[in-house]
Amino acid sequence: MTPACDPLAALLGGRMQDPDDGRPLSVPPLRVVIADSLAGREAELIGELGLGPHLALLFDPDTERALGGRIAAAAGRIARTTILRLPPRPHADLETVRRITAEAADCTGLIAVGSGTVNDLCKSAAARLGRPYAVFATAPSMNGYVSVNAAITVDGHKRSLPAAPPRGAFFDLEVLAAAPPRLIRAGLGDSLCRATAQSDWLMAHLLLGTPYRNAPFALLAADEPALLAGAEGLLAGDREAVRRLVRTLVLSGLGMTICGGSQPASQGEHLISHYAEMMAPPELPLSLHGEQIGVTTLAMARLQERMLAADPPRLRATRIRRSDLEAHFGAELGRSCWNAFTPKLLDAARAALLTQRLQEIWPELVARLGAIAIPAGRLEAVLAAAAAPRTPADLGWSRSFWRDAMRHARTLRDRFTFLDLAAESGVLEGFLEG
Repeated sequence: MTPACDPLAALLGGRMQDPDDGRPLSVPPLRVVIADSLAGREAELIGELGLGPHLALLFDPDTERALGGRIAAAAGRIARTTILRLPPRPHADLETVRRITAEAADCTGLIAVGSGTVNDLCKSAAARLGRPYAVFATAPSMNGYVSVNAAITVDGHKRSLPAAPPRGAFFDLEVLAAAPPRLIRAGLGDSLCRATAQSDWLMAHLLLGTPYRNAPFALLAADEPALLAGAEGLLAGDREAVRRLVRTLVLSGLGMTICGGSQPASQGEHLISHYAEMMAPPELPLSLHGEQIGVTTLAMARLQERMLAADPPRLRATRIRRSDLEAHFGAELGRSCWNAFTPKLLDAARAALLTQRLQEIWPELVARLGAIAIPAGRLEAVLAAAAAPRTPADLGWSRSFWRDAMRHARTLRDRFTFLDLAAESGVLEGFLEG
């Protein structure tokens, strides 16, 4: 069941007000269909989008088996098609984006059949070509289906890059409920970071005066509680549980679209995951992005709880130097990370100013973050209900790799999170030893 006042329908229909200023919220024109089955409707759905007479279809072997064959057959009835087959376990990197862009250069529109990597590659290529695209989901595994950014690795550095919004996003619940259990658990993990990401983002706003919006979280307010309460049904074939997960993922993606970036759904927990994906040794077992986010979200929730239960932290000047990052990441990637990290550097004077600011706002900060948080114990119970990974060891990560990820993740991007607050106050080391 969808909420009585459906935020998804209201937003797409231009009827939802921004909680910050009362103005109507808007997103690019988008058709979202979440149905028990889309069988027999595929050609109609594609035809309504105006993607033109020559369509490029992108899928990998797994997503071709899950749905790609159906979509290719349907698209072939209404347009000329070019099939772009990715290898097994494709990588969302700039080299692959460039190859897809070249192979789809003569096409008038693109269609992704898949989930995270396939969708990110397709929306990135669509943006480069200036072509419209649509996506048929094959798993409820991530929240990027309708966002205007894509996670692309550029010269080894995981980055969030602008991408094309889809004209249509289609979700066949029969297909999604039959997805591999790990992919469903990954979607749950990716959805749980709302609370930690919101806390990071709001903390930075209160401390540094950076922009912040309530709209992305208002979108999720009605659906999130039901998803958390029914997590055990996700792997039991419960169609309504899968529907709630899909809605939460779509609404999270639309929240990013409203903000023009990934801030409302990607903060400290995602930085840790990005570090792991960038720096994983060859022997590290394969883990999915959403599986990682479940684990890193739980860690961030515990770190946030510990810091908010204590006195205001006292910040000190940043001790990391460019040479440190080049030694850890290598020369080229280290320079890239240093450039991203530089805006957050604290000298002694700025550290003192921010320490004073924390003293002044701490009661308000604790109260406001407490009102939006989900206790770490609750998050752990939700992950357990779906038999999802909860610890670094569950992902096959060694204690030393986990510590490196927690210490160095904040250097990947200029977003100021509780990782920065903990590191610059000396709290992080104690947390890692605990």
